Amino acid sequence: MVFRRDRTDRTRPRPRHRGSHRTGPAGAPGDLDRALAAAGTGFETWRSTPIAERTAVLHAAAGLLAERADRVGRVMTREQGKPLAEAAGEARRVAGSLRWHAYDARRAYGRVIPSADDTVLSVRREPVGPVAAFVPWNFPAGSPMRKISAALAAGCSIVIKASEETPGTACEIVRCFAEAGVPAGALNLVFGEPAEVSAHLIASPAVRLVAFTGSIPVGKLLAARAGAEMKPTLMELGGHAPVIVCADADPVDAARRAARAKFANAGQVCTSPSRFLVHESLIGEFTAEFARAADAVVVGNGLDEGVTMGPMANERRVKAMEELVADAVSRGAAVLRGGARLDRPGYFFAPTVLTDVPPDARVMREEPFGPIAPIVAFTDLDDALATANSLPYGLAAYGFTKSAATAERLVRGFEAGILSINHCGGSVHEAPSGGFKESGHGREGGPEGLEGYLVTKRVSHLLRD
Repeated sequence: MVFRRDRTDRTRPRPRHRGSHRTGPAGAPGDLDRALAAAGTGFETWRSTPIAERTAVLHAAAGLLAERADRVGRVMTREQGKPLAEAAGEARRVAGSLRWHAYDARRAYGRVIPSADDTVLSVRREPVGPVAAFVPWNFPAGSPMRKISAALAAGCSIVIKASEETPGTACEIVRCFAEAGVPAGALNLVFGEPAEVSAHLIASPAVRLVAFTGSIPVGKLLAARAGAEMKPTLMELGGHAPVIVCADADPVDAARRAARAKFANAGQVCTSPSRFLVHESLIGEFTAEFARAADAVVVGNGLDEGVTMGPMANERRVKAMEELVADAVSRGAAVLRGGARLDRPGYFFAPTVLTDVPPDARVMREEPFGPIAPIVAFTDLDDALATANSLPYGLAAYGFTKSAATAERLVRGFEAGILSINHCGGSVHEAPSGGFKESGHGREGGPEGLEGYLVTKRVSHLLRD
């Protein structure tokens, strides 16, 4: 079931109407009830489909998505703003994610447990049931597919509410599944007022699992609603990823890699590096190279050749950047690069580098979710780790060092679920991603990503003649 938006062609990233965040139609309670009913019948059909047939359908959907990656990417750029190369690459990556989950579903083994008597003990893995999923706008293909691919691979049905700010990409993805042969009701896409849709879906007895990617405050609200219904949740929430550049690191290489990750998708990434803690002996070289990298970023229309950073997603994100910079400057920080909205139509904000940022500045405590890089010096690694772990977030963390022993010290010391050493790599479909502390629970990707969509059934069978 798909509630489609007006597919009027827009050839450039658009400044959306101020004060309105909805770009598509909203599903009424009756529409949501029809989606839930469809998910119930779709679950019975899909779970009963032999695993070989299920995976064949998922591989077919992945093939369609890969074939249409450029088209899907163009839709994504028009509605979200990221450069076309990034958008098409995202579409190709999620096709790979779907293939991974399709393969991994065939390895969701149970086991037989030896018994001392005539009882046969076994453990079965079964799909949890219809899933209600909610995803944000920053990865219009990646976020929906992480939920859809794992749920369908496990044998669940799903009702997913995609962002009203990026509806076209979600519609393109669902179309691939429908054309590949996913049965009616197994995959349901809805739009609507987020609070109303989430309350309606979570309260439904049909829903057995709630999966969410988004902010920590909203995640807590949805988890509380689900908890009141005794429903399990999967939560990938916000972060404020620290980067520690140790005294023995290559400052130029570290700066280049960190800047490339910082300005990807205009910094609108949950795992984006967002606090840069650099050893005092390297701070000058690191900062200078980071500034050069910021100068090299080409900001503009994501459909234009050569653009490497598109606009912010909306006006509220631009205002948030302005407020964070103003607060940091008022507390003594210096703006080395950027720091302001670009003087052109649209939601463009300059790649920004801040130095001498005090620890009480908001940008050091709140997830910026934008192209702002605060750089500070440290003298002692233990102190740097304490600073990195001082916030209630624990999604991603990054470290740079030439020492294997120091790398292990970072790995053991960071309180985060996604760690990268000597690079700022993002999530991959073959390994788990997820947070510590308030950054959520459960994992997406890898075998662990399928776990949340399965339930364990213990069977004790007394043999009789």
